[in-house]
Amino acid sequence: MSVQEVKERVVTTQVWQSIFRHRYLDSNRNRSLTVFSNLFLHIHPVKVREKSIRLRHTMCLGGLSFGLFLALVLSGVLLMFYYRPSVPQAYRDMKELQFVVTSGAFLRNLHRWAAHAMVLFVFLHMARVFFSGAYRPPREFNWVIGVLLLIITLLLSYTGYLLPWDQLAYWAITVGTNMAQAAPVVGPKFRFLLLGGNIIGENALVRFYVLHCVVLPLSGGLLIGVHFWRIRKDGGVRPL
Repeated sequence: MSVQEVKERVVTTQVWQSIFRHRYLDSNRNRSLTVFSNLFLHIHPVKVREKSIRLRHTMCLGGLSFGLFLALVLSGVLLMFYYRPSVPQAYRDMKELQFVVTSGAFLRNLHRWAAHAMVLFVFLHMARVFFSGAYRPPREFNWVIGVLLLIITLLLSYTGYLLPWDQLAYWAITVGTNMAQAAPVVGPKFRFLLLGGNIIGENALVRFYVLHCVVLPLSGGLLIGVHFWRIRKDGGVRPL
């Protein structure tokens, strides 16, 4: 049986037709209809220039950044099963993940190195967009969204760095909140809000845990959706 015959049998099954309601012959109009009617394809522009999708133009930096974000979400959810955001337990849980939990060290290192790689790839993606001039009108709004996503990526790395609650985490919170306190007018109140008080303790750990696991990932996911939507509305990646 040839590959074409196998494909034809698959696409004529009831399961396939219940998921994909329409079959279009290969033409420019039908390609557009295929994109419009598919949940996973409709985020892409109907037509794109061939030069804009070449690997040497984009280097897949945006896609790699998004893939790393998904890997961080998945590995982070698994780590949440073993981690407790409390002062007596946070450090012990990290040690148990490292030495007791089966594949715990692999899971934690996967999360850690994916975070480092995401910072790198998001920065390279921003640099590629800048040097190719893709921030120019009418794409300036999406450039602002990208800058916000870069800030969220850095904040995710910073808040995650604090969760082991070791000496590095304690002094990182000290330095970070003191920098926030230096802001004019609102600085002292912002530091109080971050720490949940005037001292670095369990309230600070819980607040950074909520920021890292809820607030920042949801904000990042929302902005990623807007980012993809704007790419579609702007006609895809800007060609050189």
